[in-house]
Amino acid sequence: SLRKMALEDPSFSVRVMERTNETVIAGMGELHLEIIVDRLRTEHKVEAIVGAPSVEYREAISKEVRHRYKHVKQTGGRGQFADTEIIIEPNPDGEFEFVDEITGGVIPREFINPVKSGIEDVLKNGVLADYPVVGVKVRLVFGSFHPVDSSEQAFKTCGAICFKEAFKKADPKLLEPIMALEINTPDDYVGDVV
Repeated sequence: SLRKMALEDPSFSVRVMERTNETVIAGMGELHLEIIVDRLRTEHKVEAIVGAPSVEYREAISKEVRHRYKHVKQTGGRGQFADTEIIIEPNPDGEFEFVDEITGGVIPREFINPVKSGIEDVLKNGVLADYPVVGVKVRLVFGSFHPVDSSEQAFKTCGAICFKEAFKKADPKLLEPIMALEINTPDDYVGDVV
């Protein structure tokens, strides 16, 4: 029912929270959400337990940071080894950008995408307060590998941890949604509006 409603209304979305298995709905405001819940009850005969609405924040960084992390695990058999160095910086267009600046094969090609994938996993769930990360550019600039102990999983884990640690040093902040309004009014009424 909710997925169908989301298809009908582009300003409404539905997701299931991984950690709690709760279904969370998002809309343009409290009234919008009340209408959705009412439709669930009347049209689909679904009685939902509805919590208090909350603001959907985003996480971002304020400054550029260079950070290196080595992921080393020995378990008796084949170990895990990955080494990544990244530079993270604010991306003014609000998007995530990943730039591979590896030269000389210090990290083999097959391990570059796992680094990116590990970082993308962190972007979805955030670092500070479980909100998505926005507006960050990540440059993979250096690293190393082990011919036996390196794997895609080791580099994915290394990329995720390296990004989290760098993020915490980059003056992170929570962004609250705002709306820009333009009000047009005749000059006679400007005093009343302002």
